Amino acid sequence: MPAKAVRSPPVSVYVAEEFSPEEADVLRRYFTNLYGPVFALVNLPEVVKGALFARYSRSPKSLRRLFLDEFVGELDISGDDSIDATIGLRRAEELYDKVFFEYGDDSVAQLGGVHLACEQASNLLTKVLEWGRLMAYLEQSTRYIAYDARIGGRYRFYRPPEVLQSSLGTRYVGDMDRLFDTYAELLPVVVDDLKERIPKDPSDSDFVYRQAIRAKAFDSLRGLLPASSLSNVGIYGTGQGYEMLLLRMRAHPLPEARTYADLMLTELRKVVPSFLKRVDLDDRGVAWSDYLHNSRAAMDDIAGRLFSGVDDIEPAPVVALVDFDPDAEIKLVTAALYPHLSLPERQIEDRVRAMTVEERIAVLNAYEGGRDNRRHKPGRALERPSYRFDILADYGAFRDLQRHRMLTIDWQKLTPLHGYTRPAAVDDAGVGPVFDEAMQRSASLYEALDERFPAESSYAVSLAYRVRFSMQMNAREAMHLIELRTTPQGHPAYRIVGQEMHRLIAEQAGHHAIAQMMRFVDHSAEPELERLQAERRAESRRLEKPE
Repeated sequence: MPAKAVRSPPVSVYVAEEFSPEEADVLRRYFTNLYGPVFALVNLPEVVKGALFARYSRSPKSLRRLFLDEFVGELDISGDDSIDATIGLRRAEELYDKVFFEYGDDSVAQLGGVHLACEQASNLLTKVLEWGRLMAYLEQSTRYIAYDARIGGRYRFYRPPEVLQSSLGTRYVGDMDRLFDTYAELLPVVVDDLKERIPKDPSDSDFVYRQAIRAKAFDSLRGLLPASSLSNVGIYGTGQGYEMLLLRMRAHPLPEARTYADLMLTELRKVVPSFLKRVDLDDRGVAWSDYLHNSRAAMDDIAGRLFSGVDDIEPAPVVALVDFDPDAEIKLVTAALYPHLSLPERQIEDRVRAMTVEERIAVLNAYEGGRDNRRHKPGRALERPSYRFDILADYGAFRDLQRHRMLTIDWQKLTPLHGYTRPAAVDDAGVGPVFDEAMQRSASLYEALDERFPAESSYAVSLAYRVRFSMQMNAREAMHLIELRTTPQGHPAYRIVGQEMHRLIAEQAGHHAIAQMMRFVDHSAEPELERLQAERRAESRRLEKPE
């Protein structure tokens, strides 16, 4: 007779998982929470935590279910019977308490890290979670996971309680369900059309071909998904990183972010309580969050007053280079030479200005060295030049580019204002009108929500709609971003952005030497199946792996 499932009461708007008593007994040794959407990983080797998160990003399963199904069988857990991670810590370590809290030595909070799983988070919330530079994130990918599946009998979208309790609640759920219905209806249509138009290479296995086709279909239809779509995010960060994240979340205008911050704080205090004591103290974290909230409110007010009546939006390209240094290459050569000399920087720069073009190029060639692949990065002299781009791309592309957090990125509110992109594969399959109807439904729901729920209205906006965002980066980060995001296996929406960035650096800024150093930028046309080569390489590695 099967064991009776154990289930806790629902947590807020989140769907609680179900586990058998035997499964729950295993899980409570390694996870601080068995049923809520936020939980920390403990009592596991670091490599296991990392492997879990890596698999997490390409799996439709929750992390706890993934652990049970794919990892427990590979681990020796016989000695962990007496462990119970769900009870939390009895007290923080006294030394950390004294040094960190009493003496305020923030650097101590950089010494303790936590793997935290954040599940059932909307696509608006995931961008809030992934704001910090000095943390590591892995987010569930729309390229590998079909969003026609349900959890707890419901489509995977966030249901804001304040909206559901209003007169718009029924419409919100109905319109969201219809967007997901459209995604589910069109997925097999696009898959079949791709198979008909792009035949399988006889040298490819059925698995490789099927994976590449599905990835193409997922990429083509992800624009139908609203920003309320739920995702799972694995985070690794220090106590200091989490403290700053929680302070921002507690000041955020999105109610989901503020509620989620409380869930995160509860779980993190089971693992690193000493590092998070200040978050909800009135004269510490609360005062800091109030400052962030008040600053945002003041800027909203003054921006609204100063730009009142400005309704016309000037046309703009996908990517505009709005700022750069005309002397960037002179300064780059100077920075490259600096650590190899004993002279003041000004004296070096004067000498560089007197060099011939050939001499300066010779310096940069030596500095770049023999780059065999894009993972070989020249040194920090490339951080001397910088560029600022103003970008108008669909929200799906923004989600991918926002992951480059070492640069400076900021974005405007997601609305239907700038129109949407419709992938060629949708037109090829003959379902363009159905796609357009879904976009109209998304825009109409946004308009209905915006006056009463301005923070929540963006939940209604589908990922195909364009959002405006700025990216400011030095040349070293530009090299990393542009070379990575123009590879043929990348999504067409962000490949265009990377290719245009590279062109503008060379042609508008006139930084030909810097652009030439980015030798692995790919300007080729969009391949028929972006993931085909990657899937072939993955299968080759699987076949070569020893038993």
